[in-house]
Amino acid sequence: YIPNFIKRKHGLEPITFDLPDMEEYLGETYGITVYQEQVMLLSQKLAGFSKGDADVLRKAMGKKQIEVLNKMESQFTEGASAKGHPKDKLTKIWNDWKAFAQYAFNKSHSTCYAFVAYQTAYLKAHYPSEYMAAVLNNQNNMEKITFFMEECRRMGVEVLGPDINESDMAFAVNARGQVRFGLTGVKGVGDKAVESIIDERNARGPYKSVYDFAQRSNVRSVNRKSYENLVYGGAFDEFGYNRAQFFAKTENGLLTGVERLIKYANDYQNTQNSTQSSLFGGSVASYIPEPPMPDVDEWALIEKLKYEKEVIGIYLTGHPLDNYKLELEKFCNTTVSELKIMQKARSGEGGDDIAVAFAALRRRGDVCVGGLVGNVQHKTTKTGKPFGTFVLEDYNDSYEFALFGEDYVKFRNMLVDGYFLHIRGNIEEKFRQKDNWDLRIAVMSLLSEMRDNKSKSLTVPLNLHEINSQLVNSLIGIIQQNNEKYPLKNCDLKIIIRDQEADLSTAGTSKIFKINPSDDLLADLFNLTHAHPILTTK
Repeated sequence: YIPNFIKRKHGLEPITFDLPDMEEYLGETYGITVYQEQVMLLSQKLAGFSKGDADVLRKAMGKKQIEVLNKMESQFTEGASAKGHPKDKLTKIWNDWKAFAQYAFNKSHSTCYAFVAYQTAYLKAHYPSEYMAAVLNNQNNMEKITFFMEECRRMGVEVLGPDINESDMAFAVNARGQVRFGLTGVKGVGDKAVESIIDERNARGPYKSVYDFAQRSNVRSVNRKSYENLVYGGAFDEFGYNRAQFFAKTENGLLTGVERLIKYANDYQNTQNSTQSSLFGGSVASYIPEPPMPDVDEWALIEKLKYEKEVIGIYLTGHPLDNYKLELEKFCNTTVSELKIMQKARSGEGGDDIAVAFAALRRRGDVCVGGLVGNVQHKTTKTGKPFGTFVLEDYNDSYEFALFGEDYVKFRNMLVDGYFLHIRGNIEEKFRQKDNWDLRIAVMSLLSEMRDNKSKSLTVPLNLHEINSQLVNSLIGIIQQNNEKYPLKNCDLKIIIRDQEADLSTAGTSKIFKINPSDDLLADLFNLTHAHPILTTK
């Protein structure tokens, strides 16, 4: 009834009452039951409940005691019928109250939460970056931070990685309204090191280069681990060197880029501290040349992101699954977070909500989930039989699988760190473990093969009034160019032509072209038609 409440509040829907006698207590909430006190008062007025019975009803609602509510239904119906109220209306009222019990609170409780909700909603609407930075700083586990990072992306709030010249201790908002990751969020860089970096920056201005940073950093607190993890996290990216250069060895093969920087920092600062007197009585320091960084190419994206996650806890500059967004959307019906419902159901967490979610998951039949494989371990049981475990990670969560017996033999070649997998299976009880449910894997496939093997058709939507010879020729050219680039063509091409003014459409399948639904093709078709092509699966 929340949408109805909003419409009635704004005069978009008439205010009605199931019974005229209800107006006395529901007038202030537009005819909709909102507070527990309203149920208590209405049960007394409509059905003759005593104050004690009304309080029992309140407690049953507050603690979601469905069995107690079911027992009190006949008491309410009989009492209200005796007062002349129609039974069909009473049944509706009681059913509304049972649904209301799922979220019912007393008025004082509701008012306090509404006040806080209004304040936070206002801040989120008018100061989104500042609000989300505060929310991120209030979290103490990476799962929550990951969740709210996704919320930032949904809102269009850009979250940037750590930066030696812009990051504060914690999450903060920069002058451009972007949220910047804090330096204390980088593992292995202690608070003292971060404080010294920020204090020096505040006192003498931004660091101009990695060499300027080495000259000015506190060599006692900013150690090798600090340097390395700041590089892994991208804190030095603005200085123009790629991250691999800091870890590559120089031509003589003795020192890495980071090691040379640390040596340079120590030599420079020692020289500054022990200046020599010149012949003219002045004090000058010996010149320490800046050591050139090794000239090597940047790491592959997957390696770069792996290190980034190791030191920050999350992926910031991208995600390994970014190239598989379509596969996750079209060929998967379950997320890793949903698989965790099974764990919560085992432990009894979450009560009725988890029970309902778990029942829905079981009814799904074939469960298809995709993600990145990590933490693969091949082990042996106490009886000497081999088995394996691995973790599957998607954008928001991770889940550990264990494979035994024939399943392990069947799928062990797919258990490789860094593989992108599509997994299909069913929710089943574990062997000899009643009520201990898990996903029994039936098929494992590479995510990269799903589009080629499981795509059925690609539909290109066209607007009737925009079709001309130039568009048709461009469409044919795009398809031919894609087919030359991708030889495997096993997906039907369909065209749907819509006349939005007349609300009519017609569709057909090409007899000339079969296509490969590549990312290039999807992007080119969208740029041409300004509408997303529709991929259907087998």
